[in-house]
Amino acid sequence: MGQDPLSSIIQLFGQLYAFLVVLRFLLQIAKADYYNPISQAVVKITSAPLAPLQKLVPRPGNIDLSPLLLAFLVHLLSWFLILIFKGQGIGENLSAVLVISFVSVLDTILTIYFYAVIGSVIISWVAPGSYHPGPQLITQLTEPVFSLARKVIPSLGGLDLSPILIFIVIQIARSQLTSLTQFLL
Repeated sequence: MGQDPLSSIIQLFGQLYAFLVVLRFLLQIAKADYYNPISQAVVKITSAPLAPLQKLVPRPGNIDLSPLLLAFLVHLLSWFLILIFKGQGIGENLSAVLVISFVSVLDTILTIYFYAVIGSVIISWVAPGSYHPGPQLITQLTEPVFSLARKVIPSLGGLDLSPILIFIVIQIARSQLTSLTQFLL
C-alpha cells in the first residue's frame, strides 16, 4: 500500500507491538513459564491495553483470546492511520483492511513459530539443556508443536525430523494465506 517513510514507521511499530501481543498469546497456549523474565517483560508491555479487552472477550476453555483481538486491532489501526495520512478513504478500503489485518495476525503466528523452531534446532545443537531464560522459553514455546509433529513423523534412530514437517506446514499455510489475500483483494 505504500513505501513512504511515515507509512513504514507506522507499519513497523504496529507489527512490532502485534508481534509481542501474539507472542503473549502463544506463550499462554504453550503454558510457558510465567515467571521467566522474558515472559514477564512481554506481560508488562502488553498488560495495559489488554486489561479492558480481557473483561469483554470470553475465555473458551480458560484460553485468553483477547491478545489475538488486540493484535488484530493494532494491525487495523496501523492500516487506518496509513490510509488517513495518504488521504485515502477508509470506507472504500474497509474490507481490504479487515482481511489484511486478519491475515497479518495469522502470519505473525506462523512467523513466531518459524523462527522459534529455527532457534530451537540451533539451541539443540549448541546448548542443549541450557538454563538461560531465552532458550528455555523457546523450548517451552516449540515443544507442543514438536510433540504434534512427532506423532506424524517419529524420530529415526535419534534423528528428529519434526522441524522439517513444521517448516513444510508453515510454508503451505503462508502460501494459502497469500493466495486467500490475493483472491479476496
